[in-house]
Amino acid sequence: MLLAQPARELAQQPQQPLPDGPKPQAIPDAPRPQGLGSVTPGKGATVDSPGSSTSDDAAVPNKLPETAQQKAEDGAPPDNVPEGQGPEYVIRARVNFVEIPFTVKDNKGHEVPGLTWRDVRIYENNLRQQPALFTTDAFPLSVALVIDQSLGFDNMAKVNNSLGALQGAFTAYDEVALFTYNNGPRMVTDFTAGPSARLTQALDRSKTTGREMNYIPGGGLNQNISYNNGADSYVDPNTNNSHGRSIVGIQNPPRDVHTLNDAILAAATVLAKTPAGRRRIIYVISDGKEYGSTAKFSEVVKILNTNKIAVFGTLVGDSALPVTGFLDRMHLPLMMRDNILPAYANATGGNFEGQFRQKGIENSFAEIAKEVRTQYTVGYYTHEPFVDGKYRQIEVKVLRPNLTVIAKKGYYPTAEAAQPAGVTPMAR
Repeated sequence: MLLAQPARELAQQPQQPLPDGPKPQAIPDAPRPQGLGSVTPGKGATVDSPGSSTSDDAAVPNKLPETAQQKAEDGAPPDNVPEGQGPEYVIRARVNFVEIPFTVKDNKGHEVPGLTWRDVRIYENNLRQQPALFTTDAFPLSVALVIDQSLGFDNMAKVNNSLGALQGAFTAYDEVALFTYNNGPRMVTDFTAGPSARLTQALDRSKTTGREMNYIPGGGLNQNISYNNGADSYVDPNTNNSHGRSIVGIQNPPRDVHTLNDAILAAATVLAKTPAGRRRIIYVISDGKEYGSTAKFSEVVKILNTNKIAVFGTLVGDSALPVTGFLDRMHLPLMMRDNILPAYANATGGNFEGQFRQKGIENSFAEIAKEVRTQYTVGYYTHEPFVDGKYRQIEVKVLRPNLTVIAKKGYYPTAEAAQPAGVTPMAR
């Protein structure tokens, strides 16, 4: 009780205030990050621009500023591989794919069907290549028709009468352009469908009477005007019997102009612009004579082999006769070619038929079209540089006896065959 009494008295006394002293200082907030605001889910952090308050709706840019050219190039999205099919696809780099169409015939000139890829060997620069494609499927055709209007009256009439059967050799999947040449090439119509009325009208417009052949030396036009039993004579340069002769007295008649090289070059220039996946063909109806062209044969052949164009044709006139045509195809050194069409066909993997009668000319259209549609096609990936400008020799062989292979002798590489394939499905 004695101990509890002082404690009770102390609790009843009023409490005195504490003396004034230094008060505790408030702890300042941490410095706020510059340029960052609040973070909103799905939007990221907000941006504080200098001199402005923080905005919760302004988002941080997710890429660097773009120029106008970069915006223009930022177009199509990448190829989207379907879900679950990733291993089914591969990405291919630049390659050089070479496609060679060829025809196989027996010793009687008949086409040989039923060949497989095991029967074919293909060589480039004497090195065997591994085939990556072998098919007998028919390709849609892009055909440039070239009609010779420098023929004589009789041959031109046969060609005009047979043009009605030409359009029946094409299908609705084919496209045809028409060219004619006399003293120079001329495009009658651009590419149109094979059975179209536009091609029918163009064929009608291409008909002409032909050309009169050179006069025979020694005829009535080669005489002078004389009187007094020949003692005196009047020399007319138009009727002079020595006009057109050399100093040794040999007649030098002017040569007819047949610009076949220029016509094939004009057709090849237009045909090279057709899309890939079509068989490019130049079909010539002519006697094969060539004289007066600006383009040279070697230059035109290089353009044809560069753009995968084959030359087919129907020979008419004297060149279609068995004996005369054989002699025309024999090119003697230092002599001008009287029939250059077989040389074009041989260099580009094409073919031709010689027909002298109208019925044979009509049938040749269907035969040539059939041969083009039933060609074999073999393809491979070359290991040579995809564009080096050098000519590459090609040889296609068939492992069967007594067969003839018709294919082009070589090609020039182009950048078109070396386009990247991108994302391509693998073969199953």
